[in-house]
Amino acid sequence: MSSPLTAKAKLKKLSGWGRYPVQTCQVYSPRSEGEILQLLQRGLPLIARGNGRAYGDSALNREATLQMNHFNRLLGFNPQTGQLIAEAGVLLAEILDIFVPRGWFPLITPGTKFVTVGGMIAADVHGKNHHKDGSFMNSLDWLDLLTTEGRVYRCSPSANRDLFYWTVGGMGLTGVILRAAFRLRPIETAWIRQTTHIAQNLDEVLDLFETFEAVTYSVAWIDCLAGGAHLGRSVVMLGEHATREELPPKYRQTPLQIPQRRKVSIPLDFPNGALNALTVRAFNQLYFLKSQRKAGQSLVDWETFFYPLDGLLGWNRIYGRRGFVQFQCVLPLARAREGLGALLHCTAAAGAGSFLAVLKKLGHSQGYFSFPMAGYTLALDFPMSRRTLKVLDQLEEITLEYGGRFYLAKDSHLSPLRLRQSDARVETFVQARQAHRWAVNFASEQSWRLNL
Repeated sequence: MSSPLTAKAKLKKLSGWGRYPVQTCQVYSPRSEGEILQLLQRGLPLIARGNGRAYGDSALNREATLQMNHFNRLLGFNPQTGQLIAEAGVLLAEILDIFVPRGWFPLITPGTKFVTVGGMIAADVHGKNHHKDGSFMNSLDWLDLLTTEGRVYRCSPSANRDLFYWTVGGMGLTGVILRAAFRLRPIETAWIRQTTHIAQNLDEVLDLFETFEAVTYSVAWIDCLAGGAHLGRSVVMLGEHATREELPPKYRQTPLQIPQRRKVSIPLDFPNGALNALTVRAFNQLYFLKSQRKAGQSLVDWETFFYPLDGLLGWNRIYGRRGFVQFQCVLPLARAREGLGALLHCTAAAGAGSFLAVLKKLGHSQGYFSFPMAGYTLALDFPMSRRTLKVLDQLEEITLEYGGRFYLAKDSHLSPLRLRQSDARVETFVQARQAHRWAVNFASEQSWRLNL
């Protein structure tokens, strides 16, 4: 007779950051590896969940969702190499609070600091510097993975190599990430030297990315409702870590400190439909005009440059109770210009303006199932509605036409057929999971939806 489970389940309604879909899940909050092992021995299909910042259903499992917030310790730091060892439930925000004042910054960071170490590994997150420094995998020295048979594997590019490359970017479907060692970069200041350019159309924005390819950080905000000659008009922001000498005198004495940012919270859900073509068009026009006035060089703090939306707590409530979906794809370099034009034309023609439309250039990826490839990635947010689902169908078909692939950390809509049409690696991933005992018990609502 099996022993009773130490970690008790609580029935909760969960969603990703997009608040769609919502699923009632049995949620366990284990405090030790032994408690996770108990669940594995019961044969429950399960998925690990960090801070719930994946947008869709990739961290949901009706039968057993593992909330990893108790695995939240920093275990070691080497100031000679910048290597940090942390448990999977540690928030990036906590790492930044501790290490930026000491002169260290993540080598790779996504666009929010409210993600966990385990989540960054599972999604193999990328940032504004992927074209130059790659994805989170490139900063990762090793990870410890608890697999179905109850064994912990230390995985790295040289040890348990295949398991390492399937796990990083594997969306939690190879095991439970327990802890990891990854590198931070030394910085002289907590400031970014930002240069802002205005691009009047898509050709101009892509030319700017190519011209400034050597710059460490680059990102563009796109007015996705602009059409005609202004299709793809954008604000392009380039950045480098500022040196102490580049700071104004008032900041040089405390170069690793920044002024306190006032956090603003969204206390209530906006009415459904508050974000529509008219309101998004008005916002886009104001943002574009404001950015035109600020074009050129400026000095911004690290929070403003890397995490602009984190200053608006609960910003997902702007989309209303029905939530929102995010579409993110990457198109290969050879076809990106034409393909991006088709995606933006589709969005503008449908009047389905995205409040957040972001374009970045990506480089190559080493991960067996990681999202990035050399090309351009476009991310679009849409309030959830029947009309939005039709627009997503169109955007996915355009992505397939131009040889692109989809980011599973943002997905809540993709079909198994379209996933396989977009990425020849899918079947290899499925076969690897079936062939190896380590992946038998790991599943999510997304993996069931996509037949992974």
